[in-house]
Amino acid sequence: MKRQVWLFVGFFLLFALCFPFTLQAAAPYYEGKTLKIIVGHGAGGGYDRMARLMAKYLPRYIPGKPVALVEFVPGASGLIAANQIYNITKPDGLTIVTVDRGLPIAQLLKAEGVRFDAAKFSWIGSAAIEATVLCIRSDLPYKTFEDLLKAKEPLHLGSVGPANTSHQFPILLKEFLGLKINLVIYPASAETMLAIERKEADGRAGSYSSLKPFIERGLVRPVIRGRVIESGIENLPVDEDLTRDPKGKAIMAMRSAGDLMGRPFVAPPGTPPEAMAILREAFAKVAKDAELKQEAAKFRMTVEYVPAEECLKVVNFVLGQPDEIAKEFSKYIKF
Repeated sequence: MKRQVWLFVGFFLLFALCFPFTLQAAAPYYEGKTLKIIVGHGAGGGYDRMARLMAKYLPRYIPGKPVALVEFVPGASGLIAANQIYNITKPDGLTIVTVDRGLPIAQLLKAEGVRFDAAKFSWIGSAAIEATVLCIRSDLPYKTFEDLLKAKEPLHLGSVGPANTSHQFPILLKEFLGLKINLVIYPASAETMLAIERKEADGRAGSYSSLKPFIERGLVRPVIRGRVIESGIENLPVDEDLTRDPKGKAIMAMRSAGDLMGRPFVAPPGTPPEAMAILREAFAKVAKDAELKQEAAKFRMTVEYVPAEECLKVVNFVLGQPDEIAKEFSKYIKF
């Protein structure tokens, strides 16, 4: 009997040495690791602010509580960052990126420099739905759409590049509503707003959440919005309603689709399902964090969770547009 007991004990110890992780709870995957959050735009804009908020609060909801760091990879309206995470970044769940919501349009139009398939990113979700507005400097005599139509001189509007809302929204207003607009490219949103402060630019289009602080302090006023509604701009005219051209309405609707996933986050294709499940669950939880919402409100930002599946619906809607719409859109949006 004693021999049998010692044989059992010996077998147990041998098993423990060979398979140690089966005898104790595995350490959380993210424990002791760093989660890198890449921003495809320069510092100071809405993508930057949302990434910093996520870096601060997201680790609370990830088992193992990793350290989160923000890294900037600006350029080409977010295309450089998207290409990097799609083609180079290791798909280990330790690097995510907040991509520009206009990227599916860049892919649809076969823009030079696109080296990704937006549908194949590992989608985490979005932290917001964003309304797009056109804002004009408050010292200029343009308070309504009709005022803009009557303008004798072109408006010089700031843009951060063709893949971005700041470029796409006004170019369609120019083409389908007859507004006189010249677009001036700046490296990032912060530089664009500085140009407006210096009266080098007359205004810009962009996310209402990003422009709201400048609206509230009287630097700019909103004049036209896209189809997404937010409190405070309900009564602004909608771009699609201002044109009778069915083609224009269809193209404007396609552009506005990205607003439904205003601040999307993705991981590289091929990221393990286990890591994606952790990130998606954490993302859904952090969007409800009262402290996060309170801090976001200081920046006039609203946090609203959009699941990965809904983001993919937007991507597939854009990429599924018929060739004639894509060709027509490509006449106006030049990458």
